[in-house]
Amino acid sequence: MHRRETAVVVHSGGCHCRRVRWQVEATASVVAWICNCSDCSMRGNTHFIVPTAKFRLQAGAEEFITTYTFGTHTAKHTFCKVCGITSFYSPRSNPDGVAVTVACVDPGTLKHVEYRKFDGRNWEDFFKHSDISQFSKGKAEAAE
Repeated sequence: MHRRETAVVVHSGGCHCRRVRWQVEATASVVAWICNCSDCSMRGNTHFIVPTAKFRLQAGAEEFITTYTFGTHTAKHTFCKVCGITSFYSPRSNPDGVAVTVACVDPGTLKHVEYRKFDGRNWEDFFKHSDISQFSKGKAEAAE
């Protein structure tokens, strides 16, 4: 079994054209969610969740971000106006958090990613039995 690191590191990342850049504080070992909702499955988005306070958008990035919502309009799917990449967004499951796209993290700081499935097609039923809401509270990153 892989032993998870609990020390917090700063991960940097962003979109393809590099106009949207950010930094996020999280452990080097994260739990990433593979969601099968209509949006995530079409984009192939796999993400880990951090508290909003642990995410910092770099200066100037705001002018290149636009947002898409659907359904309940709770999730804010942000993406770069130039290249179209969603490198982060505000998830419905964690309105107090930020979902960071694993593939958009710069190489070198993520040491281990545990992949879990989230049944977004049956969102309400799955959410009731999931621990995903705890991941924006700051302690679940290191949960075994």
